[in-house]
Amino acid sequence: MLRVRELTMRYPNGKLALARFSLTVAAGELVVVLGGNGSGKTTLLRCVTRMLDPTAGEVWLGDTDLVALSGERLRQARLPLAMVWQQANLVRRRSVLANVASGSLGRHGGLWTALGGLPAEELDDAYAHLDAVGLAALAGQRAGTLSGGQAQRVAIARALAQRPQVLLADEPVASLDPKAAGEIMRLLRRLATTENLAVLCVLHQVEMAYEYADRVVGIRDGGIVFDLPSRDLPRDAVRQLYLSEAA
Repeated sequence: MLRVRELTMRYPNGKLALARFSLTVAAGELVVVLGGNGSGKTTLLRCVTRMLDPTAGEVWLGDTDLVALSGERLRQARLPLAMVWQQANLVRRRSVLANVASGSLGRHGGLWTALGGLPAEELDDAYAHLDAVGLAALAGQRAGTLSGGQAQRVAIARALAQRPQVLLADEPVASLDPKAAGEIMRLLRRLATTENLAVLCVLHQVEMAYEYADRVVGIRDGGIVFDLPSRDLPRDAVRQLYLSEAA
């Protein structure tokens, strides 16, 4: 479970990007965050992962507050938290299987892995994760030959290699065509259900939020405007979320 409590982020230039933001994502749940440009969506994910140090508040991953940690303790505590970005960021010259197995490196130390070596014991699991996203047949193929949708599925398999409890996705379908985007969202939905992952996903595609999310959170000026089950979310509330940005 992921619990964000009273999270506040004020940048050095004075901009308040998050204002006492609180949110819970349970295991088995897919929560989508909607909001206009500059509303605080990406800042939220970066604070959760501690890529940014929030000004105030707490980020609980299970029983651990990540905000209270630093250094090696933070690195270890953050291992159950995996991230998928808009771009897959694969190593194009390496095989698909090697890219997936690299997700396990946080559990391994030593010079061999620091130089890019892959623990042999992780390769079977990497293959299983590839199979879970429907790409086991491409294990030996170079990552640079993949389509955009395939590359994003490999990125998700790489995230699964971390053995996460929580999966964050920052606009994972923004650069994909509608068919590939639907495949990615169905995959995230299935992983939340079958792997019991807590999935927090930032989207711009409103219809996909309605179709795949358990809950939809609307964010504006760093604060929550609504937090509702997708089936109960009024269309007008979403329109107002984006109209306020235009105004």
